[in-house]
Amino acid sequence: MKRTVTSHLDLGLSAPAKLVFAVAAAQGSMFESQSMTISVDGSPVTPRELVDITGNRMHVLDAQGGRVVMDYFATVAGTAAAPPVDDFDLITYLRPSRYCESDTLAPTAGAEFGGLQGADLLAAVTQWVSNMLTYVPGSSLPTDGAVRTFLGRQGVCRDYAHLCIALLRAMNVPARLAAVFAPGLSPMEYHAVCEAYLPADGDRAAGWYVVDATRLAPRQSLLRVATGRDAADTAFLTNYGGNVSLDGLEVTAVVDDFATDDGSQLLQLR
Repeated sequence: MKRTVTSHLDLGLSAPAKLVFAVAAAQGSMFESQSMTISVDGSPVTPRELVDITGNRMHVLDAQGGRVVMDYFATVAGTAAAPPVDDFDLITYLRPSRYCESDTLAPTAGAEFGGLQGADLLAAVTQWVSNMLTYVPGSSLPTDGAVRTFLGRQGVCRDYAHLCIALLRAMNVPARLAAVFAPGLSPMEYHAVCEAYLPADGDRAAGWYVVDATRLAPRQSLLRVATGRDAADTAFLTNYGGNVSLDGLEVTAVVDDFATDDGSQLLQLR
């Protein structure tokens, strides 16, 4: 499998700001080629790259100008190793977080999914959230969490993922958010999915399995960008200092072997 991805951001700054980009494919991806260029008012600059233990890559820039343009390109050939399982993560991703209020939604989760576990639970949560929500671009605020999504019955990919995560955590299943490139997504953008941990059972290996109730792109070709508790950990752009206007955003993602995903398989981000 060969995936080719690009990202273009055009930003306007009102004052000097520290910019943190999380747009690059995660460390551990099987890179065939990769490049990132950033300019400030037309002059090239080099960001600092920071990598955490999960493979998240942040490119940090102290920008003094008024216009920042970022372009990222990567070709990833083959699939990465299965996501590692860490005992610390299994506790961290059970806890409620800013956008995934699993404690508030615990009664709902218990009423809807009581008695289910493992792959059956993941399938039930996926179907329930898919049926419950309507995908409506622009329908949610950046501050909306799983509870507001549940009450409003609509949202975009991050809202679907947050609700899945909260319900699974409420059922004592570690769950987290993964920001990804998603070949086949329309309209093309960065995409967000849930990953849920399942222990080994028979022929199934222990690991993190993808849950995507939007069903907008085949899970087989997703390419990891960032992983975290929720969208607070995985935003493609964060700024500190001056206000930033997003004047241009273009994301592309294509794959040479487009898969058909009927939702019945347990799949991992590779």
